[in-house]
Amino acid sequence: MDAARATDLAERWERAWNAHDLEAVLALVADDVVFTSPFAARVLPGSDGVLRGKDALRGSWARGLELLPDLHHRVEKVYAGVGTVVLAYRNERGGEVSEVLELRDGLVVRGHGTYLVRPSSPAARARPPPRLSPPTPATPAGRHPRAA
Repeated sequence: MDAARATDLAERWERAWNAHDLEAVLALVADDVVFTSPFAARVLPGSDGVLRGKDALRGSWARGLELLPDLHHRVEKVYAGVGTVVLAYRNERGGEVSEVLELRDGLVVRGHGTYLVRPSSPAARARPPPRLSPPTPATPAGRHPRAA
């Protein structure tokens, strides 16, 4: 998944959710989607948090919109992988959430809603990010100068 397609998906996903446009959100998923969510486990007894198919997702997400009339997502980070996108966002309560989305032919076929249970440690937050030096003409791309 390239950065442009991942960003486009994130923007469409955020726009559809914030408009409470369930059909626009569902247009992003395949008919045979499988989605796991602790939220679904709470609001749909017997689901065990696993939703199979677009109709099951429609029921869960419609229930979520009923229960959360002020629902709002703010995407803060987008990660692109091989056939995978991770959307890290804050919900209407300020909670940190990530959705791990696997795609096929541009549609989500598997998704996992995940909720932050432990923020990074104070030591990790205080540590500056690593500095990556750009390769120099004498350094092959991707190799550290000391490893050359």
